[in-house]
Amino acid sequence: MNRPHSIKAYEEALRYIPGGVNSPVRALRSVGETPLFIQKAKGTTLTDIDGNRFTDFCLSWGVFILGHAHPQVNKAIRKAVSQGTSYGIPSLGETGLAKLVNQSFPGMEKVRFVNSGTEAVMSAVRLARGFTRRNIIVKFDGCYHGHADHLLVSAGSGVAGLSGSSSAGVPDAFTAYTVSLPFNDTEAVNRLFAEKGEAIAAVIVEPVPANMGVVLPQAGFLEQLRNITVQYKSLLIFDEVITGFRLSAGGAQKRFGLKPDLTTLGKIIGGGFPAAAFGGRADIMSLLAPDGPVYQAGTLSGNPVAMSAGIETLQILNQPGYYENLEKTAANFFAELTDAIADKKIRLNHAGSLFTLFFTAAEVNSFADAKQADPERFSRFFKYMLAHHFYLSPSPFEANFLSSAHSETELARFLKLVKNFPG
Repeated sequence: MNRPHSIKAYEEALRYIPGGVNSPVRALRSVGETPLFIQKAKGTTLTDIDGNRFTDFCLSWGVFILGHAHPQVNKAIRKAVSQGTSYGIPSLGETGLAKLVNQSFPGMEKVRFVNSGTEAVMSAVRLARGFTRRNIIVKFDGCYHGHADHLLVSAGSGVAGLSGSSSAGVPDAFTAYTVSLPFNDTEAVNRLFAEKGEAIAAVIVEPVPANMGVVLPQAGFLEQLRNITVQYKSLLIFDEVITGFRLSAGGAQKRFGLKPDLTTLGKIIGGGFPAAAFGGRADIMSLLAPDGPVYQAGTLSGNPVAMSAGIETLQILNQPGYYENLEKTAANFFAELTDAIADKKIRLNHAGSLFTLFFTAAEVNSFADAKQADPERFSRFFKYMLAHHFYLSPSPFEANFLSSAHSETELARFLKLVKNFPG
């Protein structure tokens, strides 16, 4: 495939931007490729500056559940932009989107909007510590909760290949109160709480991790997190930055019938613009400034363009049958994909419209399992699919995503390529 303009653009970007990219995984180094430079996106199609077209299964890491540049969302965006892009003063859109979030996530009695998933999680953790007056945060190996210093411990996503704190520049003292346990290990959770339960402020978890690849919670695991945090008066935080409005209109918590104390959302709620949120029980959220002593602020938080895009997106998702149709498409696709990989020593994990292909014959139920998959085979697969004009999430520790814009023809072609993959 010819990509001379992308290669030249990357060489120029390297002169001005660290690594030539503004988020590390975009560099495609883990798969031995150079970045694509995209000119435009529509529906499921990315077009790069060389004119190459790719069917997109990354969808800006899950953002575009409706596909890129949805006409109704774009119409709402254009109207919002014409009225100004940021006020630094409240607008009606903030309350409008907050209402829609609450209707889907009843446990989010009050919501505060921010600009990124990292910011949402950082704020939720600060709030949990302020509410409980405790310090220890429990997370799980391979779960990525953004790049705040105190959560870069055994993290997934782009830092999955690193060790220790997962980043240079993070002093040991910053992670001293962060404990990371194996995902799906109920006994490890029970032992930690028996030893330190009275000092644990919160447990934070991706209810369906998507940053070590998609890993499903085993029966009873999430329920035990809920039970033990209630027992010890700790808080339970569901990081649904990816699963929120993906696994259902009410995210993983609706799917599993659980109610955490705090929830973080991102990706989809901005409709393609930088927006995220954290929220939960009113008594906890009341500690936020200006009502309480836990400080959090942001000049661009709740900006009117992102709120308009989010409102339009959620209204479309709330139309009758939307999730049922997407899940039906996904279920059929995953059944056929399972057949396509039957003799290839590839493991498919999926939930809702998220999926990961792990290049291993073994089951993947934890970060340790995910790290046993063959990264070289994944790299060959990524390059093979790219050469055939499919763009996947460029890391073995990430999820891929279906949208309601993916056509039967695109899915059938994907399946045929997987079946014929020689590696």
